[in-house]
Amino acid sequence: LKVLNNPSVWNQPQKRGTTGDMAYQSSESKKEEFRKYLEKSNVIDALTKVLVSLYEEPERPDKPVDFIKKALGGPSQSDFEGLKAENEELKAKIAQLQAQLGQSAPPEEA
Repeated sequence: LKVLNNPSVWNQPQKRGTTGDMAYQSSESKKEEFRKYLEKSNVIDALTKVLVSLYEEPERPDKPVDFIKKALGGPSQSDFEGLKAENEELKAKIAQLQAQLGQSAPPEEA
């Protein structure tokens, strides 16, 4: 991006066949390959749709990252906290029921 913003760099002669040029091409080809991967797997489309919906929101969300997570189908922080609390309650219930089973179950005969 710095190169694009600096017109004086545009007029400089380019070096061909140097190690740095090959590394640049390799880096560019890796970026292009990654971009194709994102396009093929519809990641770019999904992110574009989410960002457009964020842009079109009448009121900007206080937590845009949570908005994006929710739009992509992930749980929000409040969902996560709620599920965590429910999990703890269920663990306590299981321990209580196991304790009751241990007290009231007759000894098994072998």
